[in-house]
Formats: sequence, structure tokens, C-alpha cells
Amino acid sequence: MTRFIHDRFAKEYLEELLSPIGTVNVGRDVASEVREIDVYFTPSNAIPEYSETLGLLGKMANTTAIFEPFRNPANVSEICSCLGKLLDVRGELERKFRRENTRYDDGQLPKLWILMPTASKALVDSFNAIPDTENWMQGIYFLGESLRTAIVAIHQLPETPETLWLRILGKGGVQQRAISQLSALAADDPLRIIALELLYRLQSNLVTDAPQELEPEERELIMTIAPLFQQEIQAAQQQAREEGLEQGRQEQQRLILENFLRVRFGEISPKMTVFLSPISKLQAAEFTVLLLAISMLTVDETGREAAVKLLAESALQMRSPELGDLLPTAVTNLLALPVAELTLFVEQLPQLSAEELRERLGKTPG
Repeated sequence: MTRFIHDRFAKEYLEELLSPIGTVNVGRDVASEVREIDVYFTPSNAIPEYSETLGLLGKMANTTAIFEPFRNPANVSEICSCLGKLLDVRGELERKFRRENTRYDDGQLPKLWILMPTASKALVDSFNAIPDTENWMQGIYFLGESLRTAIVAIHQLPETPETLWLRILGKGGVQQRAISQLSALAADDPLRIIALELLYRLQSNLVTDAPQELEPEERELIMTIAPLFQQEIQAAQQQAREEGLEQGRQEQQRLILENFLRVRFGEISPKMTVFLSPISKLQAAEFTVLLLAISMLTVDETGREAAVKLLAESALQMRSPELGDLLPTAVTNLLALPVAELTLFVEQLPQLSAEELRERLGKTPG
């Protein structure tokens, strides 16, 4: 189960990072027996500055490419399967060019990048793969030129900014150090924001989908990701202190919540929007707990509904913590209101007494 979680993370991660400079096809089928390519990338939008920011990954994306990421070291059979996919694509292209009566050359064939956390010398040697130190850094081993394939041993890559976006797909200490370096980037760095959100989602999926199957290093990974939430909140607090305004702190928290919900669920529902303002007034510790709770939810309609309930509960508890056992009923009644009435009610919350809240929201729905 956890292997599929990591596979999904790797595909989503590469899709997010590469989509600004080309077309990304995740799960592309090839051949009649239907072998699925993990990530098929076709460059289209030349943005040199962005490609340079991606470092080694950007260099790999200069041409059409197939990315096959592995959570664990691939064996001979798995690497042969990747080569089979590449040969299937070659066959497709040759047939296409024959149909169109146009000339085909190997330069139009994608390059295959097999991304592995580690790779033994015996495995690399079994494919006669060799480094190309004149053009590429250590840790990358190329098969024969006509095969257009390289094995990337992520643990052997130098730990520099140029390799950061590939080392995020590593394992153990290599991945954990990469995450630490990622968190040290500027808070408004768009790649940092994307990568952190995908890591939050990975953490959530590991905790909720396969808690009994976690390996020790996966538990360490979860512990590495968790503090990043608090760092985000502390950054917002620091900016608010520098501005010397409570309003600044609240606005930062509102932006954090808004961006978090949008990236996690794809869009912000009208009922989510209603609670952005009151939730932004939470104290930092309570705000952090709320974000962590939302991060554990599934990324589907059930998760969206549960997120709205958590927002409503927090807004009511902040206004009237003595609701106690009436809170579940109050949340149900509150969310049953049409959006226009809900908006007005939430705006009036600060003026309503506890008794008025119990009167208006404490009745069991008929």
C-alpha cells in the first residue's frame, strides 16, 4: 500500500514541477498489452529561467522524456520493463512517421530517466551503464547511446541546490535533508509552496491510508514533514510582528488558510469562504492544530465536507466554547443554512450571546 502512496506522490510531484514548461501525461498507455508509463513529458513552453530553477530536473526536461520513479531500488526485471515501454514508444513513433510518409530519426525518441533512491554497482554494471562526467554530474549512468536511457542513483547525486528537486524523490536521510533544504527556501518561493503541499498530502496519505504498514524510515519522514506546518505559522507571526499589527497577523493566517485549502482541494467552496475571516483570528497554536487536522482528510468530496465542518466547529468554539455537547448539533444546523444566510450569521457571531447561539443552533433538526 505505501509503495502506491509514494508512487502517486512522485507522479504528482513531477507533473506539478514540469507542467509550466511542457505537456505532462501521467499514466500514458503504450502497446496492445497496455503498459503504463509513469510520466511522459513533452517540452512546449521555453522558459529558460524556470528550467534553470529546476536544476538537474530542468536539464532532463530539455527534450521529450519518460520519467520512471521508484521508491525502492529497481531490480533487473523492473529496469527491463522500463526499457520495454521505451521500445513500445519507439514502435509507435516509427508507425506514425510511416503513415505520414515523413522521415524518422532517433533524436525524436524520448529519453528514459529511471529515478532510483539507490543503485548498486552490480546493477549498473549489468547494463553496461557508465557515467558521462563531461556533460552530467555523478550519480547518472547512461546505457548505450541508441537506448537513450539513464539510471539516476539519487543517493549519489551531490547535495547541491541543482539536485534538490530530484533529491525530494529520494529515500531516508537523503530525502529528509532535501526536505530541510526545501523548507529553508523563501516562504513565497512558488516551487517551495507546491512541493510542501504535496509533501503534506503524502504525510496525510501515509498516516490515514496505511498506518499499520509504515516502515521506520516512513515514520521518520512523517516526523520530518510535520514541523513544517509550525514553521509556516511562525513565519506568518514574524511578519505580523514586524508590521506591528494584529491585523497583519490575521491577514497572513487568512492567506495561508486560503492557499492551503485551494491547493489541497482544487478550489474553495462558498461555505469554506464564509469561514476564512473568523478562522484567521485564531491563535497560532489553534490555527496550526486546525491545519494539521485538515491535512489528514481525504482529497475528495467527503474530505471537503469534513473540512467545512472543522472550520465551522472552530468558528463556533472560538465564539462560545461553552457550547459543549451542543456543538455537533450547532454545526449541523449552521451548515444547513443557505450560503447567504450562513454568511450573515457568521458575520453576526461576535454580537451573539451564548444563550442566543443555543436558541438558534441548539435545536435538534426535525
